[in-house]
Amino acid sequence: MNWTKTLRLTSVFVVIFIAIFSSFPLNEKINLGLDLQGGSHVILECVDTPNAPVDNDAVNRVLEIIRNRIDQLGVSEPVIQRQGTNRILVQLPGVEDPEAAVELIGKTALLEFKNEEGDTQLTGAHLIDAKSSFDQFSRAIVLIEFDKTGAKEFGEATKKNVGKVLAITLDGKEISAPVVQEPILDGKAQITGKFTVESANYLALLLRSGSLPVKVEILENRSVGPTLGRDSISKGIKAGIVGLILILIFMLIYYKGFGLIADFALVVCMILIVGALAGLKATLTLPGIAGMILTIGMAVDANILIFERIKEELRLEKTFRASIDAGFNKAFRTIFDANVTTLIAALALFYFGSGSIKGFALTLSVGILASMFTAIVVTKIVLEAVATKFNSKALL
Repeated sequence: MNWTKTLRLTSVFVVIFIAIFSSFPLNEKINLGLDLQGGSHVILECVDTPNAPVDNDAVNRVLEIIRNRIDQLGVSEPVIQRQGTNRILVQLPGVEDPEAAVELIGKTALLEFKNEEGDTQLTGAHLIDAKSSFDQFSRAIVLIEFDKTGAKEFGEATKKNVGKVLAITLDGKEISAPVVQEPILDGKAQITGKFTVESANYLALLLRSGSLPVKVEILENRSVGPTLGRDSISKGIKAGIVGLILILIFMLIYYKGFGLIADFALVVCMILIVGALAGLKATLTLPGIAGMILTIGMAVDANILIFERIKEELRLEKTFRASIDAGFNKAFRTIFDANVTTLIAALALFYFGSGSIKGFALTLSVGILASMFTAIVVTKIVLEAVATKFNSKALL
């Protein structure tokens, strides 16, 4: 074996090592979707009110605000999408307290500053930041900051109410009632009250994400239990393992030495898929597991095409090395066309789909690329390495 072939073979093992290394710890690298680990499934509806009628722009704004709130919660791979004209679907995988999450995403979060007569002096429309902190007595507080317009309005409101109470309300409920000591002109203030660290964080999150422009009602709040998730994972893994083992046995019996090489390429293909999904920190769903199983069949199909072309060349009494080159050249076009058309379909599913459909499309796309690499590169490198020590009869 010359240095070029040695380098190519070494490169394959380096790729395998990187894939294995990037996969551990697997439970921290690959997230599980709602159908596998459970969570919350919520449908919200935007409702008309006299002061805030629902239109297309309002629903889109609600969608973005809810997405912003959930992103700040740190939920992994949530599904947030519009349904029909005024409904929004929200799926939160792995949320331990669905009720709290529902309260967060459905809360209007209208911040108002009211004088002693109950008249609104200022709203949180121009708020640009809110974060929890502690005062000099180590009590939890919320620090807020307005933009230039908001700072000017806040300055005017505090100037008119020096020595008076300027109540701070959230959705009409008073959360603090400070007495204004002096005008606040820099647009920065703090909200004090009987906050815990958690409630201060919660309020800051609501204020950062902004208030909903219209009223939102919860039509459905359904929880998916983790027992279903564990059962689904177990069945999916068993199906994948059984399918893989049966294919490995079939290839070994039917193609003998060639089959052993195909089995090696197939195992490498699965390692690369898992490594790629872990590296992307992808979300694995039941359709995603189906995509992985489908990839197994596609990877084997590519090797079968190659082996049959090599056998055809051997029947023409070509040398083993010449048959390998000719077999790969003739099979390449078919493998490439079949995989590229499937990849285009998978990319379309990923772009236009959502939720578990995207999970399936991502897994399938990664699987297609991995199967092409193992069939065209790995299988050929191993066959060329074997051809220097064995003849075709030893493998067939």
